[in-house]
Amino acid sequence: MKVAQDVLAPPAKAAIFLTVTVRAGQERAAREALADVPGITRAVGFRIPELRLSCVVGIGSDLWDRMCTGPRPAKLHPFVPLEGGKHRAVATEGDLLFHIRADQTDICFELSHQLLRRLDGLVDCVEEVHGFRYWDERDLLGFVDGTESPTGFEESQEAAIIADQEPHFAGGSYVIVQKYLHDLGAWDALTVEQQELVIGRRKLSDIELPDAVKPANSHVTVNSITDDHGNDLAIVRDNLPFGNAGAGEFGTYFIGYAADPSVTERMLRRMFIGEPVGNYDRILDFSRAVTGCLFFVPPAAFLEDL
Repeated sequence: MKVAQDVLAPPAKAAIFLTVTVRAGQERAAREALADVPGITRAVGFRIPELRLSCVVGIGSDLWDRMCTGPRPAKLHPFVPLEGGKHRAVATEGDLLFHIRADQTDICFELSHQLLRRLDGLVDCVEEVHGFRYWDERDLLGFVDGTESPTGFEESQEAAIIADQEPHFAGGSYVIVQKYLHDLGAWDALTVEQQELVIGRRKLSDIELPDAVKPANSHVTVNSITDDHGNDLAIVRDNLPFGNAGAGEFGTYFIGYAADPSVTERMLRRMFIGEPVGNYDRILDFSRAVTGCLFFVPPAAFLEDL
């Protein structure tokens, strides 16, 4: 298998999620700039290697058709918006995703600065979200986030990295990102016990509630899916909280890597529409998705070969 980008890096303490669009007519120049990303990342990270700086690059469906020739990733397509009875998963623009992460914010910022300098005049920044580790891996709702993400290397690789199913793109991945904004006023009005029923876990211990107690529309239940043979299906998450206390903005940036994006998409359908229809994820009553994009993450060498 070709070497993957740093999709399976350990959970980050800090990250910058950078989404850009490529200006019309600048596709070739952008392609040349992408070939420089691994080298720029090495140059910035080499100075303080213990901070574990990495950058994963994703390419959107529309840009792939404008910029690349040859075989196309079989499951690359625009993010599919979802219209539930009460909540919506919106699709927003984005040609390139840069998932920059490290153990300190300053080195993430330096890399984002250097990447945008290299892309100056070629792209427009759609979104820049600075994520941070909050307490013991908790989100701003106060619950531990990402507990069910695979932890072992083999399990994580199986969930997130393309192998034999797409020979041309072995070592690649698919990633879906969404920015969620929380209504902390409504959330904090709940008792801890009510919050636990929304999530499906104990708030302090992070232990999953017993099946007899856990509601069918709890976040844990809705996001637990299996294949036709009853095997659990998983994705690799590296969500982080973000916020602006002065502006009253509190949120979670969802990022999910998968060898097959239909796994993540099924989770989202269960969240926003429900299985059965109407059994939507109760967390959406307190957390609203304001962006949505899907990208293909090529193998590491693909970028430099551009």
